[in-house]
Formats: sequence, structure tokens, C-alpha cells
Amino acid sequence: MTTTRRPLTTTDLAPLARAALGPSRTLTGVERLRGGTKKGVYRLILDDDSTAVAYVWSADEDYWDQPDADPRDVFSHGTGLGLFTAAHDRLAAAGVRTPRLRYADATHTHLPADAAVVEDLTGGSLEDALARDPEQAPQAMERMAELLATLHSHTGPRFGKVAVVDKGGSPYGVSSEQRVTEGALRCLAEATRRDPRAAAVRRELEEEIHALAAGIRLRDRHTLIHGELGADHVLLTPGGQPALIDIEGLMYFDVEHEHVFLRLRFGPHYGALRAPGLDEARLRLYRMAMHIGLVSGPLTLIEGDFPDPGRMREIAEHNLHEALSLLKSAS
Repeated sequence: MTTTRRPLTTTDLAPLARAALGPSRTLTGVERLRGGTKKGVYRLILDDDSTAVAYVWSADEDYWDQPDADPRDVFSHGTGLGLFTAAHDRLAAAGVRTPRLRYADATHTHLPADAAVVEDLTGGSLEDALARDPEQAPQAMERMAELLATLHSHTGPRFGKVAVVDKGGSPYGVSSEQRVTEGALRCLAEATRRDPRAAAVRRELEEEIHALAAGIRLRDRHTLIHGELGADHVLLTPGGQPALIDIEGLMYFDVEHEHVFLRLRFGPHYGALRAPGLDEARLRLYRMAMHIGLVSGPLTLIEGDFPDPGRMREIAEHNLHEALSLLKSAS
């Protein structure tokens, strides 16, 4: 487990900036941006006051300390340059805005890590905009709904990570709901190891997960979804248009999986994103699975050296309460 982490400096990132942006510009400063637990995100500041953003995938930047994962597992550790470039290209082909890729390097020539440089969208996050200017929230959410409709209008031939499916590969498992059910049971086992309240109702939660899964009918439509789409994963262009970030988890999956997360993360603004025709049985299973995962995940993360353990405990506590409430309402 990594116990000491050193943010990259201007000296560290200068070779990457030069390769990506050209020798006529000089890197004068860097700023490590907040958020992100799986990769380092750095704003590159150049001598002409222009900026770009560097993504760095390395053990020092990944607080999860996970081993290399098999991308054929749709819920495996979603990080890496290959996943990022595949997702970027798919979104660009779909007409969904994301920061434009300016340079990618998997050779470790300029850093001892995989890295990419993308455009710097300077309009801030949608999350900040909604908090800062509530009167403009309806317009911002209308634009977000348009982006979401474009994203979800695209489908794939099977479920799985875009990086796998678009290359003709097949994921593990036979269906989206099977993988969600298996994942929920794994997360429940992890949660019960870390919280006695979850352990006390493990059997009841297992039975509820199986019961919810039994109520789902097979489906052959696999929608293009982000996978963890909150307002903090949306940046705004200078003109106020939304653009998706943290896209490595892009996948073809049930659209209900996306909407469960949207409802959680957008809260009172979710109504603008609500879609007709969602499968209520899938929503119930995926909601329970999401809450259990947001107990086990944060509790696992803070076993390492994540710098804000209090926030992770709050997330775990909230989602344990929600999971127990769903169990109680089902009984």
C-alpha cells in the first residue's frame, strides 16, 4: 500500500507539456485539481497564460491501490489510458461533448506513467454552477438533459466496457442484471466485514437482492452510459455547454443503472433528467446495489491514505441508511 504520495511538479510535467503542446511554449506552473481517486489531474499553466489539463495514471495517483483489473469485468477498477482513449473516441463519434484529447502517451517517454493532455474547460463544474446560480439551474439542466438524450440514444451489440465491446470483445457474464447482482453480493460481503450494522442484516439483504433480481426479465438493448454521472463529473464550456469528464467507466449497459446514479447525485435537479419507460424492477435492484456499493467502496478506500476520510465515512453512512431503509420498506 502506498503511504507517501508526492504531487507532480512543473519540472516533472514539463516534458509532457512540451510534447503535447509544442516547444514554443514553456510550462510555468501546475495545479493539482481536486477530486479524482484513480488518476492525477493537473492544470498546466503556460507562459502565454493558456492552459491545458494533464491526466496521469500511476500507482502514486490511485488511492484505491487495486491490482491491474480485467476490463472484461464491466465493474472492474475503471482506470487507465486505454479505457480513457476508447471512451473519448466513442463519445466524440456519438456527438457527446468531452474535453478534447490533445495528446496521449503510453510509452512512458515523458513521465514514468501513462499520461494524456486534454483541453482545459474553464467554465467550472455543473455542480458549482447549480450551487452558485440557482436561477440559472433550469437552463443548465435543460442543456444537461439534451446531452444525456444524445448519449443514451446510442447502443452497443452487448453489455460491457466500451473499450472491450468496440474492439469486438465480450464481457464476463450473461446479462447486465446478473453482473449487478453478483457485484451487489460481493460489495455486501465487503461491507459486512467493515460495519457491524451491515453484518447484522447480511442474510436479509442477500435475500432481498436475490428477490429483486428474480423479478427482472431479460432485455437485449444495451445503452451507452457514463456509469458514475454526477454534476461533479460535468464541466461547462465558456458558453455554458456541458461536457463529461471521468469517462473511463463508459459502458454499454442498462439505462436504469445510469438513472439510479443520476437520481442520487443530482437530487432536487433530477426531475429535469427523468426519462419515460424505465423498468421499475431494474431500478429497484440497481438502487439497492448502488447503495451497498457506496458503503463498501468508501470504507475500503479509507483503509488506505485517502486524504479526506471523513467525507468517505459520511458517504458510507448515508448509503448504509438508505440500504437499510429499502430493506425495511420491502419487508
